[in-house]
Amino acid sequence: MLEPGSVVPARLLTPVTAVTPVATEGVPVPVPVPDPQRLVHLQFRRFAGCPVCHLHLRSVVRRHAEIEAAGIREVVLFHSSAEELRPHTADFPFAVVADPRQRLYREFGVESSPRSLLDPRAWGPVLWAIARSAAEVVRGRERLPAPRQPGGRLGLPADLLIGPDGRVVAAKYGEHIYDQWSVDELLRLAAAARNSVGSRGALA
Repeated sequence: MLEPGSVVPARLLTPVTAVTPVATEGVPVPVPVPDPQRLVHLQFRRFAGCPVCHLHLRSVVRRHAEIEAAGIREVVLFHSSAEELRPHTADFPFAVVADPRQRLYREFGVESSPRSLLDPRAWGPVLWAIARSAAEVVRGRERLPAPRQPGGRLGLPADLLIGPDGRVVAAKYGEHIYDQWSVDELLRLAAAARNSVGSRGALA
């Protein structure tokens, strides 16, 4: 697990679908992590079509304009292949990255555990997410996840806020399947990060 103050090595991550800006129409452009111009909110989710993941990510989609206005770039990882992810995330306005071999999950210390589903705090969100997803599938707005998940179904979520200099500003490693930052928490953390370094101009 990474702690605040840890340094994330620079890399380029290629989204599974094109997000703005694009070099050629429909061609994904690699996303820099860290981003020298803004904060990066790096989310580790589970598998393509995960109902609980999508319950949370829909709140991120709805408030994406606020997140961008706060100087934050959203980058979301799943441990599924790009082919599996595209039908489930085609309308997401932020970068979605496939990591089917879970290399970045291991590098960042993101774990799997039976407590992801066994923790009583997860049961309400799980039931609501399944009901919501079932309704969307019936309407033809979403697809069911693949019955077999090579990366498993016991992944825990994680959130990292990374500054332009590569340092981890804040980190949260979930204790159960629906234990992540809300959009409001993310915006508060970003505001605190800007205030703490504003005098140096790093996030101005």
